[in-house]
Amino acid sequence: MNGSINDFFITLSEYLWGWPLVLLLLGTHLFLTVRLQFPQRYIFKAIKLSITPDKDSAGDVSQFGSLAIALAATIGTGNIVGVATAVALGGPGSVFWCWLTGVLGMSTKYGEALLGVKYRERTVDGKMAGGPMYVIDKGLGWKWLAVIFSILAIFTSLGVGGSFQASVIASFADNTGSVSSQIIGLVVTLLVVVVVVGGVKRIAKVCSWVVPLITLFYILGCCLVLAINYEFLIPAIKTICSSAFPTRAVGGGFVGSSLIIAARYGMARGLFSNESGFGTAAIASAAAQTKNSVRQALVASTGTFWDSVVVCGVTGIVIVSSILADPSIAYSDGAGLAQAAFSNIPLIGVPILTAGMCTFAFTTILGWCYYGEQAVEFLKGGIAKYVFRLLFVAFVYIGYTNEIDLFWNVTDCTNALMIIPNLLVVLLLSGVIARETRYFLWEGHLDVKMYTDNNPPIASKK
Repeated sequence: MNGSINDFFITLSEYLWGWPLVLLLLGTHLFLTVRLQFPQRYIFKAIKLSITPDKDSAGDVSQFGSLAIALAATIGTGNIVGVATAVALGGPGSVFWCWLTGVLGMSTKYGEALLGVKYRERTVDGKMAGGPMYVIDKGLGWKWLAVIFSILAIFTSLGVGGSFQASVIASFADNTGSVSSQIIGLVVTLLVVVVVVGGVKRIAKVCSWVVPLITLFYILGCCLVLAINYEFLIPAIKTICSSAFPTRAVGGGFVGSSLIIAARYGMARGLFSNESGFGTAAIASAAAQTKNSVRQALVASTGTFWDSVVVCGVTGIVIVSSILADPSIAYSDGAGLAQAAFSNIPLIGVPILTAGMCTFAFTTILGWCYYGEQAVEFLKGGIAKYVFRLLFVAFVYIGYTNEIDLFWNVTDCTNALMIIPNLLVVLLLSGVIARETRYFLWEGHLDVKMYTDNNPPIASKK
């Protein structure tokens, strides 16, 4: 009985994550990119804003703190094993499509964050709350759909964000064989408790330190691999670009793939990794201390840039260059490819990969705990969010100690289902996004402070 239920959700997950959803996400990215006149061109301004505090503005954490929470939830296993899996299944051209979805996805992340800040509100305990559920409720007046989104977000946080990430750490612990997964599970669970009991401020503080450091640590590891494979660096980039639009079989040990296959796996892994279109980053953005919605929207868009354009891009080049250097590894699965690539670094290569994977998984747990808690806040608030914290911690420990295939497959479906209402509201309110962008960004009011508690600004009527 349990097996048949699991098979059902596996099939449903494959259907939900198929071409219709991928095209819906990519279509939204393209639409907003054009309507907002390519907000990606402001990337350097956005990066500068991300490290420029708006301390005198309403909010619970700094703009960088909110970005760190969002990055914690997005930079993870998908950036490493996910990219390697895309290469294994779709060929080297999938890296190009993964990168492209990151570039285009910046516009959707921008729009989500803008709406998240515009429609946020202050709760009875004085904290800022926002995200797609508030946007759906206040922006469209569809309370029922906001409730559905919140329920989906809670399930997803427990599964994809909690148990699954814990199982990743347990898996790497078992592979090392030095310490049992149960002991590591207990230690990490206690660390999660210490962080999440401090609420959004402690989560932001931990993520603000850990995420940049571990990302830099991982990228330095990638640079070491590329230094070892230096003679294959340029050929790897050429192979990625030429294989994105294949006209002939790919050499160098790669399995030949069509444009459709390369695009499918590259876009799917890129979309899943950066979460542009999921609406989750808007939850973190709503907590930011920011003068206006557009400032935080620009900051949030850098999350997709760092996630897909930088981390996924570097990972893809590392994987492809390693295959060119040793064609025999081309037939490994995603995890095998990643391990083979980092094993090029003598002695410390695999430990670097393991440390990166485990730390990314840990920070993802922290980010998704906050997302789930905010969904509970919207539905009930009060003591319910503290009950959720206990439940979340329990599911984290379950991920270390039990097989979670069924729960993973169920929440993989809820993850996909979150996208549909979020994209619907982003598209329906794209006019609001454009008007706010015109007033604050295009008309030069980016430094204007327009927000007071529960009092969004009046955007330009032009």
